[in-house]
This record gives sequence, C-alpha cells and structure tokens, in this order.
Amino acid sequence: MDAARSSTRTIDKFALIPILACVYATIAFPLIIASCSPTDAACLLEARPESKIFWPALALISTIWAAQHYSRLSFPPLIVCLLAYLAFAGMSVLWAFKPETSFIRFAQQAMIVISIVVPAMLAARNADLVRGLFLCFALAAVLNLIFVFVKPPIDVKFATWGYPGYFSGKNYLGEFAVVALLLSIGEAFHPGKRRLFGILTALISIALLVLSNSKTSMGLVLLAPGLAGVTLLVRKYTRLSPAIILLSIPVGWFVLSSVTGVTIYRLSNILYGDPTFTGRSIIWEFVKSEIDHRPLLGWGYQSFWLVGPDAPSIVNAPGWVKDMPNAHNGYLDTMVELGYAGYALLLAFIIATLHAIGRLADRSPARAWLVLSILVHIIITNGLESLWMRGFEMLWVLFVILAAETARYWKSSVPARAARGSRSGIPSPAPRRPTAAAVRLHPAHAARLARAAFSTPPAAPTIPDGTTPTAKG
Repeated sequence: MDAARSSTRTIDKFALIPILACVYATIAFPLIIASCSPTDAACLLEARPESKIFWPALALISTIWAAQHYSRLSFPPLIVCLLAYLAFAGMSVLWAFKPETSFIRFAQQAMIVISIVVPAMLAARNADLVRGLFLCFALAAVLNLIFVFVKPPIDVKFATWGYPGYFSGKNYLGEFAVVALLLSIGEAFHPGKRRLFGILTALISIALLVLSNSKTSMGLVLLAPGLAGVTLLVRKYTRLSPAIILLSIPVGWFVLSSVTGVTIYRLSNILYGDPTFTGRSIIWEFVKSEIDHRPLLGWGYQSFWLVGPDAPSIVNAPGWVKDMPNAHNGYLDTMVELGYAGYALLLAFIIATLHAIGRLADRSPARAWLVLSILVHIIITNGLESLWMRGFEMLWVLFVILAAETARYWKSSVPARAARGSRSGIPSPAPRRPTAAAVRLHPAHAARLARAAFSTPPAAPTIPDGTTPTAKG
C-alpha cells in the first residue's frame, strides 16, 4: 500500500531544506576537505568559510518559515526530547571549561537542528524525505566510486588497508556504504525505474563496502537490518514498543556479562583478534576517569577535546591519547561533556525515537523497517565512533532527519477506526445524535400515547429556542 501511495509523494520546498543539509554533510563538505591528508588533523578540523555561510543561511530560512507558519508547528515527544537535549547543551556553556568555544560550537549545532526539524515539521504530508535521502546517497555513491579509481587506499601506520573514497577515512566510507545500501533496498521496493535505480545503487554500495575494508560496517550491514526486522516482527505479535524490545538487548548483555564474565573486550578478541578495539579501550579508560571528576554536568558541550593546549584531554591524557579529537564513543563523549544529566536526555531522545517507530510501522511496515535499520546502524556505530551531536557529522545529520521523518508520522497518525472513515486520513466526525428539533411525532402516534397514559400527558419535547413542536395535520 505504501508503494502505491509513493507515486503521489513529492519533495516540496520545506522538505528540500533537510535534504540540502544531507547533501552538505554527505557530499559537499567531504569534497571540500578531500585534499586533506588523513593524518593532517589541522586541515581536517579547520573551520571552513563554506560552513559559516551554509548553516546560518539554512537556519535563517527555517526561522522565517517558523514565524510565517507558527500555527502549523507542533512538536511530538521525540522532537521535544531532541530540543531538551540541545537546550541542555546550550546551558552547559555556563560551566564549560572553555565557554567561548563551547558557545560557538553550540550555536552551530542549534542552526543544524533548526534547519532540519522546522522545515520537516512544515513539509506537506505527502513529502518524501526518505526519497530525498536516497537521491543524496545515490549521487554520493557514484562520486565515491569515481574517487576509488583516482585516490589511493589508506596504508599508513596503525591503520588497516582500505579505500576512503572522497571521505577522510575508510571507516567513513564503510558507514556511508551501509546507509546507501539500505536506502537502495528501500528504493527497490518500488516498481519501474525506481526499482532499477535502487538495484544499481545497491550494487555500487556493496562494491564500496568491500573496498572500504571496514570490518565493523561489514558486520552492521547484516546485523542492523536483521535486528530491525526481528524487532518489528516481535512488536507485531506482542504490541511491545520497539524501544522496549531493543533496550532488552543491552540489559540482557549486562546480565549475561555479569554472570559469565564475558566482556566486550573478550568478544572483540574472539571476533577480530584484538581485545582493545584497535586501541579504543585505552581512550575509554581515560575518559571514564575524567567523567568521575565532573559526573553530573560534565565539562561542557564540546569543551573537553580540541580546546587548546590546557585542555583536560591534553593535560591529563596519557601518551598518544593526547592527540585524539574525541573518545571514539558517542555515549562516553556525551557523559564527559554533559555529564549523566545530558546522557539521560540523549537516551530519552533515542528511546522516544525508537518508540515512535511503532506508529510508523502501523502505517508503512516497509518504511518502518528501513528507517529502523538505519537508526540501529547509527546507534551501534556510536559505540565505536563519536557522532551524537558532533557538528554536522554525516550519521548525526541523518539520524536527526530520520527522527523528524518519524515525528511527521506521529503527528499525522490517527486511530485506525477513524482513518477508515476518510481516504485522506483525516478522521470523520462522529455521528451526531438527533436533536429535539429533529423529533417530529406523527399525530396518530401522539394520540395513542395520550390514551395509554392515565394522567396528564407528558410535556412535548422542546427545541433550543424554547418553543414546542406542533404536529401538522
């Protein structure tokens, strides 16, 4: 049914803004820094004038639209959780280690979120954000395939061999290829040229995934869609929230690990022959020690890494950890920057988004599987990379767009019984009871009732203006 309706879907002016955000994060900015060496941190992390123009422009357009159409704006719970998470990051400027740096990075993040959420909430009900995402990733897949032939693979010390495409690292290409493949599978559900286009993009995505030699991505390309499918299947028969089903996995792992003593490091050693997750365990132990110094509120939004020579990440870190730009773990970075309070808000946003997938599944099971597969991919990837609210990281921008897309279904969802009364999905008004003005007794019936009564006949029914209806002979 969703495939049939998709032919009427469009990309209106509101939906175009989040798609442009995806294009900039996935194609434009990586191409801008494509000339930087993977080991040149200064080049990769340098503030670019293009970003200083692009995001304020999108935020300004979104703000104007919000003012013009404020009566149409309403934010479902998952968007409220996102805005609360963002607002807390802004508040952390007050206690940040480097307030001025924290404020600048927060201001950029606020523009990114506004540029995605506001237009997505204003987009027409038939606007297809997922279709726009596929077109963005399909174009990027073709460009990356070209770069594979012109850009040599990464082959430096402490890094495994693999092609980066136009990205700054092979893991980026692997993460990208997983999303591109999943979006291509979703596109192949549609008939005609869309199916052919989806299959061709899927073949390119598979080639890019293999060439990236990203072992984590190769595992997630099977794990994420499989886990999403099982989650939606369990939900169908149990009516449990997808959030509860998925949360049971880490809880179960914690219990199993406590009983058996099998840790994630031992699991990594079994799977990859490396118990440190390529040195990440050393970074994680250091970050955990720094969280203990400021456990509740943290060091401030993006005020721990890359904030000068006196930063705690440099002064307190051991050896080569001083050179790290982040913790290579989105959850630990959230805790070290925003404390357990900010971490709780992040979890609330993730849980609310996963819960909302249930409503999406009621209306479009195929789309729910696709969106949930990508969300699971991003959630797991954050265990090895720092992506949560990190500038305009590709997967963070993608997560916010898909959360906004899910929120649009939350807004437009109606009870199934009401939806059947209207093809447009707008609930039909409930049938009204007949009013007193509509009641008219036939003269014969009135006389029969009068004879049946052994007392004064009951008063005639009144109508709203206070008069009594009279029978006409």
